[in-house]
Amino acid sequence: MMGSLRERATSSCSCRTLQSWFPVLSWLPHYNLRWLQMDLVAGLTVGLTTVPQALAYAEVAGLPVQYGLYSAFMGCFIYCVFGTSKDVTLGPTAIMSLLCASYMGSDPVYAVLLSFLCGSIQAAMAILRLGFLLDFISYPVIKGFTCAAAITIGFGQVKNIFGLKNIPQQFVLQVYYTFHRIPEARLGDVVLGLSCLALLVSLTWMKTDLVSPSPEHPTYVKVAHGLVWGCATIRNVLVVIMASCVAFSFEISNHHYFTLTGQTAKGLPPFKPPAFSETKANGTIIYFKEIVLVSNFFLIAISKAFGSQNGYRIDTNQELFAIGLTNIMGSFVSAYPVTGSFGRTAVNSQTGVCTPAGGVVTGVIVLLSLAFLMPVFYYIPKASLAAVIICAVAPMADWRAPLQLWRVRKLDLLPFMVTFLVSFWEVQYGIVGGVLVSGAMLLYHMARPHIEVGSTHDRRNGLNFPATEHLNQVIYSQALHVSPPRCVVLNCHHISSVDCTVVHELKDLLKQFRLRNVSLVFSGLKVGMEGIINH
Repeated sequence: MMGSLRERATSSCSCRTLQSWFPVLSWLPHYNLRWLQMDLVAGLTVGLTTVPQALAYAEVAGLPVQYGLYSAFMGCFIYCVFGTSKDVTLGPTAIMSLLCASYMGSDPVYAVLLSFLCGSIQAAMAILRLGFLLDFISYPVIKGFTCAAAITIGFGQVKNIFGLKNIPQQFVLQVYYTFHRIPEARLGDVVLGLSCLALLVSLTWMKTDLVSPSPEHPTYVKVAHGLVWGCATIRNVLVVIMASCVAFSFEISNHHYFTLTGQTAKGLPPFKPPAFSETKANGTIIYFKEIVLVSNFFLIAISKAFGSQNGYRIDTNQELFAIGLTNIMGSFVSAYPVTGSFGRTAVNSQTGVCTPAGGVVTGVIVLLSLAFLMPVFYYIPKASLAAVIICAVAPMADWRAPLQLWRVRKLDLLPFMVTFLVSFWEVQYGIVGGVLVSGAMLLYHMARPHIEVGSTHDRRNGLNFPATEHLNQVIYSQALHVSPPRCVVLNCHHISSVDCTVVHELKDLLKQFRLRNVSLVFSGLKVGMEGIINH
């Protein structure tokens, strides 16, 4: 009897361990026809969004456009097996493309090797359970980084809207030379680019303001609503197709009014390991040891940024492993580093995806595009891709962040401003500067605790950003991940202050408790802190 129970417990533990490493085993046995239908719709919708964005983000990285598609399909298949979120889609993103551009120098060999190195570091972090390192990147640093990156990426596409060439990459010089050379703008690119921007913004607003029909509405109203919503969802591909048709019609009549993407490599990329050295035209051999020195830090920053934006817990080592394996395998198909996409993840969720299998459909669409549509991409105007990028990064510039930091804790504006301003010089230095300032502030409070001479009060301490992840894990495991969920009372009597990262995480916790119809109560909060958290 005891032997049978022991064997059953061992089998149960082995099953849970296997499912933790291969999350696909937790949902695949329960897969059904309804899930398949929803995943097909979501995967198709995300695929139609991915193709034009991948082409556009390759431009941000300074690479030929086909490298965007090379980077867009491997994560779809690997995350289906190893990922833990049904909504997340992996692929090229604007921020990752910007960061990669600063290291790659428009060299595809650098790009592919960087993907391999990034993936190796991420996978090693997962295996060694080093996900806690992400806790040391605070909310102000993330916000400062993403706001600066959005401005840098968005303005970097103005030159393509105007049809300008040979503009420097460094932001200050880019601003100067863009305005200095506006008289050289091509009228065709300007008109087409601004038209694409206007259409994308209109479709975005239309989707936001669209009111769902009630069950009493006639069928034709529901069908019309579905068509409008679908067009607004795949607005990127619609705009690129229309712009390409316009450009093609002028090209065949021998009128060259637009700057086109031009010749692209045809077919699927070869499967081969990345090159670890490169021989230049003058015979110089370049080795890539210097990339290893910066890859680890910048990957942690990027991972923290997309985890915050996508609203799921990226401290789990399984997520790091899935992303790491994607980047490693992606380097064998000429991909540059990828990460989670906020925009495409939102589309995936809104279209009702049920499992990560929706990513397989997206991956197939990208592969079909590579196999059959590459000659068509010749006629895509660069101005239309620039419009897609500008509209994609605009929501990342959160102008409310400084006001929120000022209201919660004024001192948190310091790492935000350091990250924000230095990122316009070099974005990776902005991240380093912000983390160093946050760390210095944390160490100062530890070295200079508040001391009340002659006071009989209990000792109070601040709750700071490195502790938030551990606090969340404890609350989730003890209250939210049990059946039924439990109410929680947090005794905050000994907490004298909180920073903006803590407030942000506690607000997310409150949302999760409300979704499960249970309560999270803060007991003994200082005057003023309760209003900030509940605001």
